[in-house]
Amino acid sequence: MTAPLPERPAVRAERFEDGRVLRLLLDRAPANVLDSAMMEALSGEIAAAREDRHLKLVVLQGAGSHFSYGASVEEHRREQAPGMLARFHALTRALASCPVPLAALVEGRCLGGAFEVVLACHFVFATPSARFGCPEVRLGVFPPVLAALGPLRLGGALAERLVLTGATVGPEALEGAGALTGRLGEAPFDGLLAWYREHLAPLSAAALRNASGASRLGSGALEALGRRLDDVEALYLREVLPSHDGNEGIAAFLERRPPKWEDS
Repeated sequence: MTAPLPERPAVRAERFEDGRVLRLLLDRAPANVLDSAMMEALSGEIAAAREDRHLKLVVLQGAGSHFSYGASVEEHRREQAPGMLARFHALTRALASCPVPLAALVEGRCLGGAFEVVLACHFVFATPSARFGCPEVRLGVFPPVLAALGPLRLGGALAERLVLTGATVGPEALEGAGALTGRLGEAPFDGLLAWYREHLAPLSAAALRNASGASRLGSGALEALGRRLDDVEALYLREVLPSHDGNEGIAAFLERRPPKWEDS
């Protein structure tokens, strides 16, 4: 009897530029959903990257045509949501505190938790197909990391519009907010490597680690993902999870039907 083949990892790690650049590919195309397995794999890779003193850049990219559709809607159910939020917020904090500079390379959809992951990165690159947004409010819930970190990274007005409307925006919106490092065309990863060679390759890896830590302390990113995120998460657990509409929106999405709101 043939033994079953082992399941491939949710995140594929690849080295470039003499090992100085690590690409972490979210490898569950087409949606690359950030479920618990993906979060665990990504957290493990980031933990390992922290210990590599010669690493100068970590690139997050989605396999296929899309970065990621976001966190698993199934795991937003009332029974699973507390654990999912704890795992996801631990991941975003690990990303934000990583001493190695992080770059997100976004093609296609980058929604919900995926957009929140991107906001925790130092650099954001996008192709013309990139679309960013957190549609949670349309499911009767809200995105805690965007609420806590969005005003810092995007500006208060844009962050509030995205939280309250669930709108999707293109690269130009992030560029206008100063949150987009660069636009990439065909062969986007090659374009990102060209940017790396110009801007980061000549620098000391130790200097980059120190500058990364200083910039995150000075910018308030770590503070935003500390007590502020704790408070926003507590609001979610206290108000959203027991509510009718918070559960109805998730159920309606999974059952592929219009939600029946009760405004409670």
